Amino acid sequence: MLDISILCSLAFCAGLIDAAVGGGGLIQIPALLNAFPTAPAATLFGTNKIASVCGTSLAARSYMGRVSIPWSLVLPAAISAFVMSFLGAAAVSFVPQASMRPLVLALIVAMAIYTFKKKDFGAIQRPLEIGIRERVLSVIIGGGIGFYDGIFGPGTGTFLIFLFIRYFAFDFLQASASAKFVNIATNIAALAFFVPSGHVLYAIAVPMAIFNMLGSYTGSWVAMKHGAGFVRILFLCLLIALIAKLAYDMVVPG
Repeated sequence: MLDISILCSLAFCAGLIDAAVGGGGLIQIPALLNAFPTAPAATLFGTNKIASVCGTSLAARSYMGRVSIPWSLVLPAAISAFVMSFLGAAAVSFVPQASMRPLVLALIVAMAIYTFKKKDFGAIQRPLEIGIRERVLSVIIGGGIGFYDGIFGPGTGTFLIFLFIRYFAFDFLQASASAKFVNIATNIAALAFFVPSGHVLYAIAVPMAIFNMLGSYTGSWVAMKHGAGFVRILFLCLLIALIAKLAYDMVVPG
């Protein structure tokens, strides 16, 4: 069983990675499951969300002063994600988690291949004229990701970064910064269920949140210091980790 000091160390690592390319849940959730094997899953997810939303909010604040955020795209995506994450959470009992893994694994493999083959993908921010079509697309992307986060979850921020680059010509740094605000919306939507229903271990969530925030501050600073090219490398590394994690979960269900 992991003690609080190890959980806080892992929360720091999760915040650092999540601030740059998403995927912090890959670290925090397994750590909580290992530390509290008999606790209800909803309680561990609620505890994870408390830590995550604190770290993501600090990362978003750090990016705001240094990275241009296209609010006319990000706000509609965040609102849509907030609403749809409720529906995803409501539908989670009707969709077997095991049935999601092959589809998500295939999507992540495709993302990795596409990103690796297109060397300029996310390397340069190209000016985009934002019209009705782009705003509608942002609502669709936000809604789809929000529903996915509610019903399954792994790699939510990573999917957002990829889609923002692919459809809105962001560079990796701008996509990562923009994804944080959509992530905040989905996390708050989840906490609107977890907190009133008592599914949070506050004695664990609060120290993990502090260390997640420290990690998020460090991660956002590193991302801004080294730029989009460095974030692209981290993104590809995270995709490989996601592929390995999902493949392992398919072979050794736990």
